[in-house]
Amino acid sequence: MNTPTSTPAYRKNIALLAAAQALLLTNGVTLVAINGLLGLQLAADKRLATLPITTYVIGAALAALPAALFMKHYGRRAGFMLGAAFGVGGALLSAVAVSLSSFWLLCLGTILAGIYNAFGQQYRFAAVDAAPLDFRSKAISLTLAGGIVGGVLGPQVGTLTRGLLQPTYLASYAALAGFAALAMLLASRLEIPLLPVSEQHAAGRPLRVLARQPEVFVAVLAAACGYATMNLLMTATPLAMDICGLSFADTALILQWHVIGMFAPSFFTGDLIKRCGVLPVLLAGAALLFACIAIALAGVSLMHFWWALLLLGIGWNFLFVGGTTLLTDACRAEEKAKVQGSNDFIVLGVQGVTSLAAGVLVSDGGWTTLNALALPIVALTTLVSLLWALARRRGRSRASH
Repeated sequence: MNTPTSTPAYRKNIALLAAAQALLLTNGVTLVAINGLLGLQLAADKRLATLPITTYVIGAALAALPAALFMKHYGRRAGFMLGAAFGVGGALLSAVAVSLSSFWLLCLGTILAGIYNAFGQQYRFAAVDAAPLDFRSKAISLTLAGGIVGGVLGPQVGTLTRGLLQPTYLASYAALAGFAALAMLLASRLEIPLLPVSEQHAAGRPLRVLARQPEVFVAVLAAACGYATMNLLMTATPLAMDICGLSFADTALILQWHVIGMFAPSFFTGDLIKRCGVLPVLLAGAALLFACIAIALAGVSLMHFWWALLLLGIGWNFLFVGGTTLLTDACRAEEKAKVQGSNDFIVLGVQGVTSLAAGVLVSDGGWTTLNALALPIVALTTLVSLLWALARRRGRSRASH
């Protein structure tokens, strides 16, 4: 009988996780494409246009640690099925909100969709659980690569379904309910065993001790700063392009290529980490974000948006995969749930702040101001990564003497 880390079983699990990741990103990209525009229609105060995106992130942030702890005790399969059920419920509630033209009901629906996202954020960590030790960084990359499908399909879902039923976007949310139901079916086929009872109940080292490990701090910061920059610019892009007179089809195209940029590098990011180490990948990610901001500050044509959002996606990928790999290697088995859940809580909390700020900043300050404010975030990631590398080099030098 195959164990979950034997060749057929672990490859099957990673394939299922990649497919589930594709469905999760289809939901997420579609929500980013339509929630801000629908919020602009329904909100009494137009500065709250991106609030339905913010509530999506808030739901994910609040559920991040409970989702990780639930799966520690009840397993990955049960957790991912429960998360997908929240996805179905959130999409259906959002469809009702569209029918009733209720802004606040839409926000409630996106909170439930955010809970689905919180469970789905664990797909990459589940891939680590399913893979042999020497395949872990590759397993993370391959699972995240499923997001390419979401990058292609998500914007198309928004474009093709927005007018199928009236009111506009009703069919879009109905389609998202179907995708979440399919994700539930995929999760039911996973074969990742429960942790041993001893590890389920073992607490491990306190979070305050783990947080003082340089590897944990750098990993969380890289993921948080990468997400902060990516989410700030991505959330504002549909509004900025609308203000600049570009069409919804243009916006869908830009988001499509952005998400391809986020996940296509996953086919080789794991190999880059194995060959070059985590630090060069983190620094390359930061450099790409600097390039993205420079292009965004240079103009507001369709090609400026295209190049900026594509590089934004690739830079995020390097920071996120690098940070995830570093975090996975820095904790023991019994500590993974609380470390992973706390990491996702911080990352998603940052997303919540940036998604809400995006609407205010792009409305009051404009696209240029928004991008300029992202520069210190990228600079912080670069500085901390370099300081960590210097500290490691000094530590090795002392050890050799």
